[in-house]
Amino acid sequence: MMRAWILPMLLVLCGSVVATALIVRGRAGEAAAVLPKFVLLAGVNSPLVFPRSIGALEAQRRSAVDGRPVVFWRSGCKYCLRLRIRLGASAGRLHWVDIWRDPDGAAVVRAANDGNETVPTVVVAGRPHVNPDPAWVREQLSPLA
Repeated sequence: MMRAWILPMLLVLCGSVVATALIVRGRAGEAAAVLPKFVLLAGVNSPLVFPRSIGALEAQRRSAVDGRPVVFWRSGCKYCLRLRIRLGASAGRLHWVDIWRDPDGAAVVRAANDGNETVPTVVVAGRPHVNPDPAWVREQLSPLA
């Protein structure tokens, strides 16, 4: 779990250091502009941007029942973030598994990607799709409406 927060914490720390240096140099206005940018960047790269993650086994069970795709992701992944943002409100209709929080999820991704933890990996009807187009993922939700 801690691994998912390393990048956001580093961004806040770096932003704080930069802002402090600017304040020491008498440029408080610039510091007030820089720090929120680092905090925003940290927020976007944090697990908070994504719908609540569940375990891989639970996600697979739920997917078998409701037919919704399972998205295996990790924080700090720009492709996962792209998928999340482009899905918009429909992202909440998918089952999300953070592979850094769930070892079973990481194992599923490695099995689907020749031993690599390549994300996002979206499993639809038991078939994995690596870094699929967000429009395609949205289409997979259409029959479920």
